[in-house]
Order: sequence, then C-alpha cells, then structure tokens
Amino acid sequence: MAQILQSKNLATKFQILLEIAANQPNIQQKDIAEKLNVTSQAVSEYVKELIKGGWLSSQGRSRYKVTREGVDWILRMARQLQSYSSFVSRVVSDISTSTAIADGDLSGGQAVSLYMKDGLLFASDIVSDEGARGVTVSEAKKGGDVGVSKVEGVIKLKTGRITIGKVPNVQAGGARNTDLIRLKGELDKAKLVGAIGVEALVALKQVTIKPDYIYGVREAAIEAAYCGLPFLVVCAEDGVSTLVQRLEEENLDYRIVDLMKDRESINM
Repeated sequence: MAQILQSKNLATKFQILLEIAANQPNIQQKDIAEKLNVTSQAVSEYVKELIKGGWLSSQGRSRYKVTREGVDWILRMARQLQSYSSFVSRVVSDISTSTAIADGDLSGGQAVSLYMKDGLLFASDIVSDEGARGVTVSEAKKGGDVGVSKVEGVIKLKTGRITIGKVPNVQAGGARNTDLIRLKGELDKAKLVGAIGVEALVALKQVTIKPDYIYGVREAAIEAAYCGLPFLVVCAEDGVSTLVQRLEEENLDYRIVDLMKDRESINM
C-alpha cells in the first residue's frame, strides 16, 4: 500500500507540499488550512517539519518553495498512489462486469462470492456477508470463465513476499560462485521466478530452471506481490540496489538471500 495512505501525517504533508508547489512562492498558511480543512496551527507545525526535513524552504514571510528533495518525494508518492490505484481497480466494486473462474458449476443470475487464489480471481456459490460479492451473467461449468456483475465489497488479499536471490557479479565468480543448493531451496518456495542479469540467467540454467520473466522483471514482481503471489527475483549483485529501491517505493515486503558460496544469507 502507498505510504501516505498508512499515515495521516504523511498524507497531510503531501497535500501541503502540493498546495505550495501549485502556488509558490507566495501562499498563506491560512489558505492552505482552509483548503485542507485543518487548523492554521496544524499547517504551521507541518511546515516547520517539512522545512526541517529538507522538503521545503522558507524565503521569508508567506514565501515558500518546494526543494528538489521535496519534489522527488512528491513524485515517489504519486507513483505509489498510481500503482495502488491500479491494484484497487481490480479488487473493488464499480466494475460493470468482472471475469472470474468458476470453482463449481454456476447458473446464470446466481449470487457468488469472489476470492483470489494463486493470483487468479475465482467465483464461488458459497456467499458470505464479508469480502466481495456479485451476480453471474451466465452459467458456467467448474473451471470455466464466468462474467460477474453488480460487484460490491473488497476482495480479501494479502500481498505476497518478494525474495531477491543475489548472485555474485562476474568479477566475483558469477554463476560459478553461486550456491546452487541454496538457490534450489528458494526456487521451491516461489510461485514465479524472474532473472535480472546474465549471471542470474546462467545460474538458473545450471539448475535447469527457465525463468518466467527476463524482461520487465521488477514490475512483474510488484504485480505478482499485489496479487498475493511469492516471487523470486534471481538478480546479479549490481542490480539489487535498483530493485530494492523500486520495491521500497511500493512499500512491499521483501527479503534478500545472498547466494554467493560460503557467504551468510542476509534477510531483510
């Protein structure tokens, strides 16, 4: 979930920075307070925190400017919101017709509940007051696709964990210096596997595994995690920092496993 949706403090700071960015450098704190429906005192305290944090600079009375660090933070939060919005659109109501897999024989016009399993949407004839519900638009046999309309409620879904299997760069031995036994152990836990870097591809080849993804691996891992699937990214060491930064932008749970031989595993 986006960080600013988990913290009222961050959400308010985000809104204040946007208001200042849209009207800088001249803007009154009372105008911000009225726009956000908070007190002027609260805005004053937030502004002090933003200045102290380096996201905002004061250029005199009622003159503020969002710093480069503040702009970067706004953009990072905006990307998180955009990604989470895409996720929400898949699981919340407001959908005219959603397609699911029938987990039993269903008739047209039948009330069903919706749930996620292995990253896929299923429709069940066992309906409860909790979670998401809808009505089938046609009959379907078990395992078939079925349209579901009048969807309401939220699908219960726990995000999946992403594991990063760090393979040494070629200068440090690459695939030749990869602990293949430990790699196999991580592969057994994953639903999907992606590879970043030639060293990672060769290491997987040595254990006769063809990765599910070799392009767009970062975004595929994020999408899978939002669908509740555990994802293993086998990644050359020099690509780990970029991957971690992207996962932290999405506020996703991840762990790093060092696959270099005779080096301790690192968990985060």
